[in-house]
Amino acid sequence: MQNPSDPNRNILFNWSEHTLNDSGLWINSTQVDMFSAPYAVGVKIPNGSTKSTGHLKPVGYNGFFTALRGQPGGWANLIQTRSDGTVLRALAPGHGIESGALPATVMNDYINRVWSKYTTSTLTVTPFADQPNTKYFGRISDNVMNFTNSSGGVVTSFQKPDTDSVFGCHKLLDAPNDLVRGPISRTLCAGYNRSTLLVNANQPDTSSANFYLDAVTNHYARKIHAQMADGKAYAFAFDDVDTYESLVNDPNPQQAYITLDPFS
Repeated sequence: MQNPSDPNRNILFNWSEHTLNDSGLWINSTQVDMFSAPYAVGVKIPNGSTKSTGHLKPVGYNGFFTALRGQPGGWANLIQTRSDGTVLRALAPGHGIESGALPATVMNDYINRVWSKYTTSTLTVTPFADQPNTKYFGRISDNVMNFTNSSGGVVTSFQKPDTDSVFGCHKLLDAPNDLVRGPISRTLCAGYNRSTLLVNANQPDTSSANFYLDAVTNHYARKIHAQMADGKAYAFAFDDVDTYESLVNDPNPQQAYITLDPFS
């Protein structure tokens, strides 16, 4: 969608994500790449009831685009329309940077303040909710954030991220599928996007009351969550940190659903 010469650029479409295997079904609505045609996902479980998520509030579709248009700093440029005026989508901010719609420095002020804070204080990351004793301690030295374990050994280190690394949870915030760096990185990514790293030195911050309060934040994600009926969405790659993602799953699914919401 960030490529104006792509033949699908002017087509209104959306997508979902799912995994189906011997352990069950996981299906989610996603805005990781864009916010477009409104829909929810659901799964029917063996007792006949249905679990669903991803529904917008009444007039939530238009509410999101109206809110994004009113956000200063280039955020309105994420919205793409067709020549006839049809609203097609809003790009996720990482794609907005890639296409030149959003300044590549839009998160720099917050990143700099985080970097300053943890040069003189310690950031504690507890990446697994079911393992409260597994903690890592981050401190910046020589412009590198080093994380140590409870024994004091360095387990991983991070260079100062740029805005694109924050929005994409990649590059300088890469999150490999391991048990140390990946879980620490995904926690950092959520803290940067939700702007909770300055208000809470213990991450992840489990209280949504602290999310997106800083003037410098992922306003795209903030405005999506504000329009969701249950407050849950997949507005950035690790929006599932502390289960704020729009996901349903069941070990014995009977049917799965993608349900369109009103364009209103």
